[in-house]
Amino acid sequence: MRKNILITGASSGLGRGMAREFAARGCNLALCARRTERLEELKAELTAAHPNIHVAIRALDVMDYDQVFDVFKSFRDELGTLDRVIVNAGMGKGAPIGTGYFYANRQTAETNFVAALAQCEAAVEIFREQNAGHLVTISSMSAMRGMPRALTVYAATKAGLATLTEGIRAELMKTPIKVSTIFPGYIRSEINERVKKTPFMVDTETGCRALVAAIEREPATACVPRWPWTAIGVLMRNLPLKTVAKMG
Repeated sequence: MRKNILITGASSGLGRGMAREFAARGCNLALCARRTERLEELKAELTAAHPNIHVAIRALDVMDYDQVFDVFKSFRDELGTLDRVIVNAGMGKGAPIGTGYFYANRQTAETNFVAALAQCEAAVEIFREQNAGHLVTISSMSAMRGMPRALTVYAATKAGLATLTEGIRAELMKTPIKVSTIFPGYIRSEINERVKKTPFMVDTETGCRALVAAIEREPATACVPRWPWTAIGVLMRNLPLKTVAKMG
């Protein structure tokens, strides 16, 4: 069993939901995010419900790359080992290309890819020292193809993250270190809370339960929830782009 779990972006949304699910499974947690007051609330909730687990929290802005390495190492020192790192912190804002919002698209690109690279580097450095661990990156079903409008940069970053993760998996294939890419479908979170009518949307609790179940299987890749997103993934990769574009 992977006992000590680090989750970035744990103060809200999928990170917060996954923390609750792992806590219910008896895991010790290393939780980090920018909003420490929300981490404090979550720690109090989890330790009250599960008094036998240890919950460590740290403030972390994943855009501060040096801080990423420092925080990961401090969690490792506090818990003794890091058995699994879930690269979850990300950003969903964006705008169609060429409409004057480069600053927003750049921020999404840097947060979702460069900052994710820093997290992967920090995690795998620790895993190499331990000769053990499980790296998990949270991509998106939008990574399957190029997407229009506000999703263009977001989808591209998540595709880049998926390819990065696959490369790390190839690098570590002959080691005890496991690497998984998770492609969530529509799971209600703060990123999409304003989207009212979306097909196949599941609530946060249901979605996070499915995410944790998939992560525990330690697959190379997984679409979550498995139904209908595994089938939709096949369609997205093979349908004409004009058809896929209507999904954005």
